[in-house]
Amino acid sequence: MLPESGRPAHKLLAELTALRSADLPVRGGKVTAYVYDTGRPEVHDAAHRAYAEMLEVNMLDPTAFPSMVALEKQVVGAVAELLGRPDAPGIFTSGGTESIMLAVKAARDAQPGRSRIVLPVTAHPAFHKAAHYLGMEVVPVPVDEETFRALVPAVEAAIDDRTALVVASAPSYPQGVVDPVGEIAALAAARGVPCHVDACVGGWLLPWLREAGAAVPPFDLSVPGVTSISCDLHKFGYAPKGASVLLFRDAEMRRRAYFASGAWPGYTIINATVQSSRSAGPLGGAWGTLQALGREGYLELGRTTLEATRRLVEGVGKIPGLRVLGDPEASLVAIAGSPEVDVFVLADEARRLGWFLQPQLSYAGIPANLHITVTGATLAGVDAMLEVIAAAAEAARIAGPATVPDGLPELIESLDLDALDDATFAELAASVGIDLRGGNQPGTEPGGDKEGAGPDANQAQTGQGMAVVNAVLDALAAPTREAILVRFLSVMYS
Repeated sequence: MLPESGRPAHKLLAELTALRSADLPVRGGKVTAYVYDTGRPEVHDAAHRAYAEMLEVNMLDPTAFPSMVALEKQVVGAVAELLGRPDAPGIFTSGGTESIMLAVKAARDAQPGRSRIVLPVTAHPAFHKAAHYLGMEVVPVPVDEETFRALVPAVEAAIDDRTALVVASAPSYPQGVVDPVGEIAALAAARGVPCHVDACVGGWLLPWLREAGAAVPPFDLSVPGVTSISCDLHKFGYAPKGASVLLFRDAEMRRRAYFASGAWPGYTIINATVQSSRSAGPLGGAWGTLQALGREGYLELGRTTLEATRRLVEGVGKIPGLRVLGDPEASLVAIAGSPEVDVFVLADEARRLGWFLQPQLSYAGIPANLHITVTGATLAGVDAMLEVIAAAAEAARIAGPATVPDGLPELIESLDLDALDDATFAELAASVGIDLRGGNQPGTEPGGDKEGAGPDANQAQTGQGMAVVNAVLDALAAPTREAILVRFLSVMYS
């Protein structure tokens, strides 16, 4: 609500602090998704200052603000140097989804009449989003059931004369494994099709892990056939959100990503990204972070991240009822349960102990699991994390699996969700014990609840926390999951 008169800054900041009291903590390593922490407050402080300095610079017109051109050249150049082609042209974007959107647009516009994207089932949904927005079609291909890497013969069989783009992940987010980029790119090149490597999560991580001693396969622009690659700096670059870079093998393909319009009587329209007006704050924050850490800083973070990942994988392997899926080449670890240990219940138990582990639903033969992103701050707390996982696993064993009400998945599948308004949908959810309407929510501190928090995607009120919600979603077909999630989000903001 807009106040009648302006309010002083100290009151505004106090209100923001109060509102954030129910948020997950962004520092300290107890939240294993969404946030990336170096464990170095001075680096984050430098980034915040650089962000604020560029906050009001509008990236709409590079001729008006040459500072942002200079910064973008430096940031893109640093990423290009790290990813195998120092002279590669690129674009600074707001995040991985926008980078992927532009890569798909460039591939589509370079090949009129081609509208298919061939990608592994483990590829990020941003490609599905890009296909939805750009009028294209996704052709999913299976992954190996043990390694979770894309099956090269399946990729080859899926490429046809309507294929506009072939995708590989380095790594895929769900299990942290790198697809066979060289083989996939070679197949694409042989058919004259661009190949994009989604290295949003790994682009600024894998090279440092390699220098720290990890066995990282080739995945970047040095690989023949790779025509574009995306790399998020707000992940393992540790920059403030949103900061990503999209690189192309040549400037011609980059020009395909641009948009220009002369069909109006107003100012000149030429956009490098999906957005027009946008703050240069994230660019300043990314530049500040890169400069504050430097090569030595990133290499040290790579060493500690690699050590923490190895200790986590080894430790999980010793906990009864749990196993790590695949052999993660990046610091992304997926933990599956067993009939005795329900991972959704485990996540709730860990949350009660003050730790957030990210649930991942089953799909395409890959079981439900918990995702942990290991960052530079994880090593200091990896032993405590393993203790929590072990305790939560034992509590989950005692509690038993989340119970899905009989017939509920079938009932949901039969509903015409479009015929229900948000209030009716919320009432229906409440009738089966899932309260999306607010009230007391499970807190983030050990043993504590926070009162008055609004509905939250990770804190819906049920007798078993989020376990039942995730179990119900897991029992639904993908299209129904999507419809339910859309309604859930709509209720949250109603």
